[in-house]
Amino acid sequence: VQLVESGGDLVQPGGSLRLSCAATESIFSFTVMAWYRQVPEKQRELVASITAGGSTDYADSVKGRFTISKNRAGNTVNLQMNSLKPDDTGVYYCHAYRGVGYWGQGTQVTVSS
Repeated sequence: VQLVESGGDLVQPGGSLRLSCAATESIFSFTVMAWYRQVPEKQRELVASITAGGSTDYADSVKGRFTISKNRAGNTVNLQMNSLKPDDTGVYYCHAYRGVGYWGQGTQVTVSS
């Protein structure tokens, strides 16, 4: 299984970005898919997750601003990020789980003026 993230960029505070995670196998074959964020010298943290049944969960810091979704046609899991803040800066990783976990290589998001 390979996961490939895209969409990271430099954006000003208050701006928006849409991250995509493309999988080489059906995204509906995984129990859970999620986005994590990592900044230097800190542990990777869960940002948002979506189950096979479509239930979603979010970190408190992004609730109301980020939306995770599945795109059946493109076989991608997307993260729509609005009202971005400097604290949202980091490398965003896609994760897929079905008994074992798989990680993508990450995409850099930088929120700065």
